[in-house]
Amino acid sequence: MIILGIETSCDETSASLVRAEKKDQKVELITNVVSSSLALHAKTGGIIPEIAAREQVKYIIPVIKKSIEGLKNPREEIDAIAVTTGPGLIGSLLVGVETAKTISYIWDKPIVPVNHLFGHIYANWIENGNSEKINFPVTALIVSGGHTDLVLIKNHREIVWLGGTRDDAAGEAFDKTGRILGLSYPAGPQIEKLASGIKKDVFNFPRPLIDSGEFDFSFSGLKTAVVRKAEEIGAKNLNEDVLKNISFSIQEAIFEVLIKKTITAAVKTHSRSIVLGGGVAANQTLRNKFEFKIENLKLKIPLFVPEKRLCTDNAAMIAAASFFNYKQEPWKNLTADPEAYFD
Repeated sequence: MIILGIETSCDETSASLVRAEKKDQKVELITNVVSSSLALHAKTGGIIPEIAAREQVKYIIPVIKKSIEGLKNPREEIDAIAVTTGPGLIGSLLVGVETAKTISYIWDKPIVPVNHLFGHIYANWIENGNSEKINFPVTALIVSGGHTDLVLIKNHREIVWLGGTRDDAAGEAFDKTGRILGLSYPAGPQIEKLASGIKKDVFNFPRPLIDSGEFDFSFSGLKTAVVRKAEEIGAKNLNEDVLKNISFSIQEAIFEVLIKKTITAAVKTHSRSIVLGGGVAANQTLRNKFEFKIENLKLKIPLFVPEKRLCTDNAAMIAAASFFNYKQEPWKNLTADPEAYFD
């Protein structure tokens, strides 16, 4: 079957076509078109919901047209429409949901609502050779600008939430500490670049909840520690060498918490695989540290991470998630839910 995916939960406008068959449980990527308003938000140091939604209204139809232009008869060839219904920004979500509902009605196609967080998980099942190697149960870490969650995937129909952030998500912590250091939005990639080549954790920032014994996260204390250190050093003394060392220490603190809690959860739940998803999963340092820790502990639990282009928000992951969790909904009943979480 061919599925048209639509994703507009935040500042990206994306449409994708995937081909998937139940017999081999593989998802083949046909197209994945993404239009981002990131450049506009970089000027304001963060996402302005109204601006994001206006840009999505402007680009949603061109993006969908681009994604299906290779089909001779899209109305006949597309079997279903998948769309993100939440969580996310309400204005942005409505752009995708109402567009999907319209296409569903006009083309008389089934529509499948998808939880955005599930989408990040299922980016791991898109044509990278991993799908047949990922064995259940699976421990999944979703780590992005808005979310940091650990879930246990018993099978494609049974996903159990283990824990999540009590305040700032990991990506949010990168952006907020980056702002303190005078870095532009989004700060995560800049912090990774600054930290490369540094070997010593000079500042040793706190690792909140690292030994709490459960699977919740909290990064607001780390942000406060960075604020205090920056004030102590003084803005005039935040030269490149200091920024590199602070960036390295921020990464070390966040990643140590993520890795320890994820591996602890995998061992405790007898998981046979670990998967990562979300924008922060594109960080190569995080990937390397995960692999090193798993190897160092001699754990026989393989790690799977999506291609970097599939870590950030995109419609391909939404289409993939809809295939493995195919629960169609009458288009009249479909609604956007910005507070949606794990069922």
